[in-house]
Amino acid sequence: MHSRKKKILLLLLLIVAAAAFTAWRRSRARRAPQQALTLYGNIDIRQVQLAFNASERIDKLLVDEGSAVRAGQLLGQLDPTQFSDAVAQDQARVAAQQQVVNRMLAGSRPQEIAAAQADLAAAQADTAAAEANLANAKLLYRRQQTLAGQQYVSLQVRDDAQRALLAAQATLAGSKQRAAAREQALQLALLGPRKEDIAAAQATLRANAAALAVAQQRLADTQLYAPNDGVIETRILETGDMAGPQAPVFTLALDNPVWARVWLPETQLGQVAPGMRAIITSDSFAGQQFEAWVGFISPVAEFTPRNVETTELRSQLVYRMRVFACNPDHRLRLGMPVTVSIPLTGNAPRKVGTNPCGKP
Repeated sequence: MHSRKKKILLLLLLIVAAAAFTAWRRSRARRAPQQALTLYGNIDIRQVQLAFNASERIDKLLVDEGSAVRAGQLLGQLDPTQFSDAVAQDQARVAAQQQVVNRMLAGSRPQEIAAAQADLAAAQADTAAAEANLANAKLLYRRQQTLAGQQYVSLQVRDDAQRALLAAQATLAGSKQRAAAREQALQLALLGPRKEDIAAAQATLRANAAALAVAQQRLADTQLYAPNDGVIETRILETGDMAGPQAPVFTLALDNPVWARVWLPETQLGQVAPGMRAIITSDSFAGQQFEAWVGFISPVAEFTPRNVETTELRSQLVYRMRVFACNPDHRLRLGMPVTVSIPLTGNAPRKVGTNPCGKP
């Protein structure tokens, strides 16, 4: 009986010692610095709705669902007929107006100046002849007036001489006016077009060039290019459909780089910073690690999202965080659940460039 009590007492002592040892281990674990932070989330879905920037029927589509595309790759084209005609029309207008501007800037041709000089010389010759005729008419009138006073000629002869004098004076005045007009024409030919007319012609040329640029842009908008690398997730329209800016043709899934959306507990906010290295793993690729980095931490706290709530986390505040990863082999699929591990020792934030995945 006494031996049995000793065994029971020894067993109790062993239980107490084991409990004390376990408590000590747990206390030590709590005091030890945490080596890594483990978070859970999903690869975020990133999609782009691709639509033509012009309204016309689709002439051809060059990719199907599941096609991997590169940035700048041609995906489809609208019927370009009316847009090509508009470009040709505006090109003709620009060419015609350019010739008008060139003609004005070149000034008068040598032949035009020579013709103006010849016209002036002819007008000056006519003036000289009119002056000689006037001088002769004056002499004749004075002579006839003297003879009429002495009654050697009739008054009719004197009056005819007077009318001839007046006609000669009028002829000379007309000749001088024509000579002055020819001289002004020559000066205009030498000066060339007015600067205001040249400026107006150049402004018209610029307006025509702007209209041509708009027509060329509309023609370019008949082609649809991929804005980023990715995979065609959905082909919404088909050849022959009417397309426009409000009618998406493709849905493009952006999958390189990808980012995992996770939630950082408020108590660990001070341990993580953008640029820190991270590791992403997935149950779909057991044993494979994907190099990643912390890209964004929301400045606004929120309650733990419902889809990751547990009884312990239900009332905790968290911060939404994006962890980026390059995905050249397209293994990380959109929506895939992943585990994100962020080392907390020897993991200083680094500056990530604008082209971290080496895309062209």
